Amino acid sequence: MQEVFTQHLNLSAAELEPILALSLTDLLNSAQIKDVLNSLDVQTLKETLPTAAGVLAERLPPFYNWLKNELGVARVPNSPDHTTKWVIGFVNNQESLTRLVELHRPVPRPALERSVAPLVAAFDGVEDQQIRQKWQKAVAALCLPLVVAAREQERSHLVEA
Repeated sequence: MQEVFTQHLNLSAAELEPILALSLTDLLNSAQIKDVLNSLDVQTLKETLPTAAGVLAERLPPFYNWLKNELGVARVPNSPDHTTKWVIGFVNNQESLTRLVELHRPVPRPALERSVAPLVAAFDGVEDQQIRQKWQKAVAALCLPLVVAAREQERSHLVEA
């Protein structure tokens, strides 16, 4: 997971570790995440949404089966439609990172962290290298707050126990 973030988000391992230790609020207010989000090529992402939708329609069903059967995630979407609509909504500024985190709160941290690399790799088959890299970066950027929130939630549960 760390390798995916360092590779696709242009963060060094030394920069990534403190980011992963932040609270979600601190992450969302941090210069690092703002820089990452601002560096996304939203125009190209919008122009290539049909490509992304095709990739997600093909690659998400096996990914969901893996989450359910291998990682034991109880609630997974029954089709790629919801995820595709959410990604499109995010690219079009209609969905928020906070809402994304809320939707993924039930996913255990280990499963969430193990799912980052396969989700980003879903775009490996996109032939155009620039489009592939832009979508992998976007997906990695969407995964970072999920991991930070899951780690924060796990820490708060440890404190409560």
